[in-house]
Amino acid sequence: MKLISFAIPCYNSAAYMSKCIESLLPGGDEVEIIVVDDGSQKDNTLEIAKEYEKKYPGIVKAVHQENGGHGEAVNTGLKNAEGLYFKVVDSDDWLDEEALPKVLGKLSELVKLGQSVDMFLANFIYDKVGQEHKKVMQYHTALPIDRVFGWKDVKHFHVGQYILMHSVIYRTQILRDCGLHLPAHTFYVDNIFVYQPLPSVKTMYYMDVNLYHYFIGREDQSVNETVMIGRIDQQLKVNYIMMDCCDLMKLQPRKLRGYMFDYLEIITTISSVLAIKSGSDENMEKKKALWAYMKEKHFPIWIRMRYRFLGQGVNLPGKAGNKLTIAAYKLAQKFYGFN
Repeated sequence: MKLISFAIPCYNSAAYMSKCIESLLPGGDEVEIIVVDDGSQKDNTLEIAKEYEKKYPGIVKAVHQENGGHGEAVNTGLKNAEGLYFKVVDSDDWLDEEALPKVLGKLSELVKLGQSVDMFLANFIYDKVGQEHKKVMQYHTALPIDRVFGWKDVKHFHVGQYILMHSVIYRTQILRDCGLHLPAHTFYVDNIFVYQPLPSVKTMYYMDVNLYHYFIGREDQSVNETVMIGRIDQQLKVNYIMMDCCDLMKLQPRKLRGYMFDYLEIITTISSVLAIKSGSDENMEKKKALWAYMKEKHFPIWIRMRYRFLGQGVNLPGKAGNKLTIAAYKLAQKFYGFN
């Protein structure tokens, strides 16, 4: 069995996918690189994937599927994965050449010691175009370093300090056992990928190294705010799925429940702010519907979220309230460095 399977969802990615693949190859025979061509039509993505498969047999696997979006490509990667661990690396991102062997070495050591943790975490870098000093998402203030730990050992996560797809490596069987299946033709499913398996996670390990380079800068990128407003229905779809995926208020231990609540609160805040910033009456109705659904189906979550700072902030009345919300959001963007 391979130590880890890397899934690379690709859609018209010919211009940059090689950098991503090349960054994973130093893992050698311990790694499996599953390049999923998501029905690319504008370039030779599939041909490039097949060339790597031919050049690195037993390491690179080229898989073609009809276009189903990022989530379906992740599903296909998981379906084909033979590694003990599983990580998604987007085709315009890459892994750090110095950090990768350290992470693989530690994973291998844990396996040999019979301590195959459910979730392995490392830092990631916001590799933003034109930005000289790159922001690094670190977790040393929230998580114990270089030891196996559980939820009871987790400290406080700061605002903006969340476990994202870029920082997480899951044990493959955890993803399968929790029934993870991401929706097709939907952006922002990386939030579901990280969120849904968390109740199944009992053991974790955090290595304070900068493993993942998260590229930000393309105008058509899904995290571009204008693009996100245009895709608000997909953001809302993800929000509903996260809300419904488990009985959040009954989860134990308490620190797991608290973390998942805070994560859901941030996603709901983003959905709400995008609706406000769009200036569209239709989107404002969708925002109201989201909060009404939460109140009807998940009242304990609603009552707690609605009267906390963020919940109050995105539900201020009138145009003046909306302007205040947007101003506060812009300030948070500048301070925390997110898109």
